[in-house]
Amino acid sequence: QVQLVESGGGLVQAGGSLRLSCAASRSIFGINAMGWYRQAPGKQRELVAVITRGGTTNYADSVKGRFTISRDNAKNTVYLQMNSLKPEDTAVYYCNTGRTATLTQWGAYWGQGTQVTVSS
Repeated sequence: QVQLVESGGGLVQAGGSLRLSCAASRSIFGINAMGWYRQAPGKQRELVAVITRGGTTNYADSVKGRFTISRDNAKNTVYLQMNSLKPEDTAVYYCNTGRTATLTQWGAYWGQGTQVTVSS
C-alpha cells in the first residue's frame, strides 16, 4: 500500500505559476511510473503528466511547453511545475502511482487531490 499526499495547489491569476508536490508514504524506488491527473467539474479525469523511474515523460498536448514533471526517488516525491497557467487548467489535480501505472495508464493509488484555480 502506498499513500500519496499532495500539496501546492491554490488560486493564481492567468499567466502565473504553481508547483505541486506529491509525497509517497514509502519508497517509490520499485514503482516505475508516477504521474499527475486532473479532473474539472463535469469532465472526465485526464492525464496531465507522467514520469518513469528512468526519467521518461509523457505530457498532455494541452500542457506541453508549460508544465514540467520531475521526480526525486530519494525523497519519494514527484513534482509538477506549472507555468503560464490558463483558466482551462482549473481542476482538482491528483497524484497517481502503482505497479501497473504506465506512461498512459494510471495505477492503483491516488492522492486526495489538490485544487488548482486559475482566474482570468
